[in-house]
Amino acid sequence: MSAITRTPTTEMEVTSIRLERSLKESLKAISGNQGYQALIRDVLWNYVQQKSGEYRPSFSRDDIRASLDATAQREERCVLTGKLIRPQEPMLLGLTTGGDMVPLSIESMVG
Repeated sequence: MSAITRTPTTEMEVTSIRLERSLKESLKAISGNQGYQALIRDVLWNYVQQKSGEYRPSFSRDDIRASLDATAQREERCVLTGKLIRPQEPMLLGLTTGGDMVPLSIESMVG
């Protein structure tokens, strides 16, 4: 995953957001020592990077536990090679060691 530049909290703007109590408690539970506000910032930055096309996760073949045949329903990009996968093209869905499903080009897992 691309590194996110850390901004000192003194340079951040205060923003109010309403969250369900159960969501806030779940965020606190999974954030550990990081803190739930820092976790929310990381999640939001990842979302912005994904939507802007800047997101380039770094995976290797060792990170893929299993793969399944699939057909792209929309434009995707292989997480191993960066190759564009067009709609209706055959592709693979890779299950990572972290439990995520990621798009893979057929060629990325050959050999």
